[in-house]
Amino acid sequence: MRQHIGAIALVVTDYDEAIAFYRDKLGFTLVEDTALGPDKRWVQLAPPGSRETRLLLAKAATPAQAAHVGDQTGGRVFLFLHTDDFDRDHARMLAAGVRFLEAPRREPYGTVAVFEDLYGNRWDLLQLTA
Repeated sequence: MRQHIGAIALVVTDYDEAIAFYRDKLGFTLVEDTALGPDKRWVQLAPPGSRETRLLLAKAATPAQAAHVGDQTGGRVFLFLHTDDFDRDHARMLAAGVRFLEAPRREPYGTVAVFEDLYGNRWDLLQLTA
């Protein structure tokens, strides 16, 4: 048996501003943007080289959903963006205006730094030790 996570839903306030952030600042590829109705779209993005897991942008449709935009995990790191070249991607993301909450640090498992997306969700940029 083989399984994988196909998509992870991320609640956002606006599709277009979220697409712009993930595409232009993080370098993700827009995989799909399909209208499903007057105010709903199926929007998937993926990091460069990713073949399986996608980020599914889900526009908040209720006040309860909107209350969780930017805080889907209560302030913990939510997503882990693995890279094969930390220094390259860290420099590119800084130049694009991504807000890092700490300087890069070397851990036994790899090089890591926490950054925020446009809504305040926390991510790890992580290059694992080989």
